[in-house]
Amino acid sequence: MKPIPSRIFRSWWLLLVTLLLVVTSSCSRKIVEKGKASYYGDSFDGKRTASGETFRQRGLTAAHKSLPFGTRVTVTNVANGKSVKVRINDRGPFVAGRIIDLSHKAASKIGMLNTGIANVEVKYKKKKSKK
Repeated sequence: MKPIPSRIFRSWWLLLVTLLLVVTSSCSRKIVEKGKASYYGDSFDGKRTASGETFRQRGLTAAHKSLPFGTRVTVTNVANGKSVKVRINDRGPFVAGRIIDLSHKAASKIGMLNTGIANVEVKYKKKKSKK
């Protein structure tokens, strides 16, 4: 028969491992999309977005084809490593090969104003769906 302290330790260890597994399985998972980003032209400033908001070039917002409005994503320019956090408030881009359209301010923060298009990584957390 094992001494009592080792049985207690083993019980606590099993409880800890079980709790850790439950917590990590219920957490959100990180998603990374890779592709091209572009940014809105000046003519869009002040226009209504698909979410109903007024678009502002000075905001840190973006358009994505499918992410829910309000989703916060980190966009990284792979050429220079610069990143910016933006909030999705519009739909698009509707150009083949592009995965996100950024506001002027967001594009400036990742250093893509001169090129107009940049290879980027878009990272976000996808929450586990409720069943």
